[in-house]
Amino acid sequence: MDELILLRHGETEWSRDGRHTGRTDLPLTPKGEEQARALAPALKDKSFSLVLVSPALRARRTAELAGITEYELDANLWEWDYGGYEGITTPDIRKRRPGWYLWRDGVIPGDAEHPGESIEQVAERADKVIARVLQAEGTVVLVSHGHFLRVLTARWLGLPPQDGRCFKLDTGTISVLGFEHEEHAVARWNAPVSSSPL
Repeated sequence: MDELILLRHGETEWSRDGRHTGRTDLPLTPKGEEQARALAPALKDKSFSLVLVSPALRARRTAELAGITEYELDANLWEWDYGGYEGITTPDIRKRRPGWYLWRDGVIPGDAEHPGESIEQVAERADKVIARVLQAEGTVVLVSHGHFLRVLTARWLGLPPQDGRCFKLDTGTISVLGFEHEEHAVARWNAPVSSSPL
């Protein structure tokens, strides 16, 4: 593999409002659709050996609006399962758990649809994705979610998954992971589509 392009899906109502959105399958907002379409020019002249997309509607729609027509769904790319915190904002969680911090404190169990995941479980999925993409040739694309891609980036760099907290990632942005003298590196991060082409 030469480079790994990460696309975070466009805006949803919950991402806009700061609500934890794991497995709840929300559509893109009109702004989110606009963000996804804006990704297309940066991708149009590139060829990809492998494109993996989260099964979530918001990720699939982002891929399609970005002009990606051939891709494979990969359940390992789902967002962190927030369990009992699904759909709740950080300020509301902190009313119940003062000082709560996702990257340190994790989530509480939820219902059958949202049982919750530890950060270690998210990292296990990220490690599986990394092992798979490293077997590919050329350029690989992942279309996924904010917290998951942050954990994946930490693992790419050989860091603990908690260090994903250091990588702010906005909706509808492009990031690129690659190599510097055979060592895993970040080539570009949280880049708006108005910046220079890939």
